[in-house]
Amino acid sequence: MAKDVAEADDIARALRALANGRRLQVLGWLKDPRSHFPPQVDGDLVKDGVCGAFIAEKLGVSQPTASEHLKVLVDAGLLQAKRVKQWTFYRRNEAHLRTVKRAITHEI
Repeated sequence: MAKDVAEADDIARALRALANGRRLQVLGWLKDPRSHFPPQVDGDLVKDGVCGAFIAEKLGVSQPTASEHLKVLVDAGLLQAKRVKQWTFYRRNEAHLRTVKRAITHEI
């Protein structure tokens, strides 16, 4: 039973994270980062992820606003964050996204 409750909480956290158009947009862009973002000096777009500053710029929001959206996605397990020098890079957590998709289709 505890596993079921934990899984339900995980699904709920992911759904709350996905209930925002900007966060959905970020997940969409990160599906194919090379076609949506310019090359980076530090970090590979696919292997390391996309710099939060590039994401903020593409969203047309301040870095603190983008950071809050990205934090929600990381906390929900949908993105992984990686520090490279003074920057934070973000990439999709495909394994967790698959788990959430499976759980949603199974539960609903």
